[in-house]
Amino acid sequence: MKKYDVAAYIWPAYTGDEPRTRMFWGEGMGEWQSVKNAVSKFPGHDWPRKPLWGYVNEADPYVMEMEIAAAADHGVNVFIYDWYWYDGRPFLEQCLNNGFLKAKNNDRMKFYLMWANHDANHLWNIDQSDKNGGTVIWKGSVSRTEFENVVHRVIGQYFNHPCYYKIDGKPVFMIYDLQNLIRGLGGVENTKRALAYFREETVKAGLPGLHLQLTAWRETSVNLSGVDASASGTTREATELLGFDSITNYQFVHFTNIDRPYPEILTDVAAEWRRIDGEYKIPYFPHVSVGWDNNPRFRGFRPGIMKDTTPENIECALRMAKEYVDTHNLPVPLITVNSWNEWTETSYLEPDDRNGYGYLEAIRRVFCEEE
Repeated sequence: MKKYDVAAYIWPAYTGDEPRTRMFWGEGMGEWQSVKNAVSKFPGHDWPRKPLWGYVNEADPYVMEMEIAAAADHGVNVFIYDWYWYDGRPFLEQCLNNGFLKAKNNDRMKFYLMWANHDANHLWNIDQSDKNGGTVIWKGSVSRTEFENVVHRVIGQYFNHPCYYKIDGKPVFMIYDLQNLIRGLGGVENTKRALAYFREETVKAGLPGLHLQLTAWRETSVNLSGVDASASGTTREATELLGFDSITNYQFVHFTNIDRPYPEILTDVAAEWRRIDGEYKIPYFPHVSVGWDNNPRFRGFRPGIMKDTTPENIECALRMAKEYVDTHNLPVPLITVNSWNEWTETSYLEPDDRNGYGYLEAIRRVFCEEE
C-alpha cells in the first residue's frame, strides 16, 4: 500500500504557557477561552462545540502523546506548526517545544514549520475584535537583521531534529505571507539575497540544503521592489524570482467564496489546483480545508460560513487530493490539511461533540484502509 504524507497544520495557541497570550485570552488557557465561551449567532448555527478531549494544554507532553497517537493511528503523520516571530523573539513556541518535542512517541510523526509572518492584531481578543480587530499590535515583516535571527533560531532549534520533515534530505520551511517578507526585507532582490543566506546557513549546519515552500493565496499583484508600488508583478513571478521549491495552500477561504455548501466549493478547489499546476514551474502539493466559520472570535455575527462540512464531504476532498498525488510526479506524496486544531475558525480534525472522530476516520479510510 502506498504511503502518503498527510500533514495537518497546528495552531499552537491552545496553551496558556506563553505569558504574552494573556493580552488576548486572560483566563490563561489560550484560545480555548474563545471556544469554551462561544455561542450560537443565529438559529441553526453549528456552535457552540465542545472538544471530546476537553480543553487540554497542548504544551503538555502527556497531552501531545495522546494526540500524536490519535493522529498517527488515523493516517495523519506530519504536523505543520504555525510558527511566529514578533517583537524580536519567538511567540507561541511552547506547544511545539514543550509538547511535541518532549512527547515520548514523537518518532511516530514528522513536523515542519510554517512561518506565519502576518501582522498580529486584535482579532484574537474577543473584547476588541468587532471594532478594532485590524489594529496592528506587532508587525509580521522583519528587517534583514531580524531575518537572520529567525534563520539562526529555526536552524539551531529544529532543522536537525530527527523528526523534522525533509524532502530530498532538505528541511521544509513554509512562508505564509510573501508580500510581508518582501516588504520587510526591502524588495525582491534583497529578499532573494536573504533567502540565499538562509540556504547557505542551512548547509553550514550540516544539511544538504533547504526546501522553501510558499503558501498559495489567490493570484494577486505583488510589490516587487518593497518601495515603489508601480514595480509590481504576480505572485507566480515573485515566486520564480525568489526560487521557492514548492507551493501549497493554507485555507480554501484564501482563494474562493466559502459561504456555500462544501461540495460546490470543491469545484473551485479542483480548478485552482489545475491553475497552479499549469502556471507554476514548481510542484504544488494539494490542500484540503475542513471548514470555515470564525464567529467564535467575535461577539457580533461574521458572514462567510462553509456549509455541509460533514465527514463524508471532507472524505470526497481527501480522495481528490489523493488522486492528484497519484497522477502527478511530485517529489513526495504530501497533502496538507487545515487543520488539526483551528477550532475558532471551525476547521479542525480533533474529535468534537458534533462529529466525534468522523474527520479522522475519513482520513483513515482514504489513506490507511485501501490497497
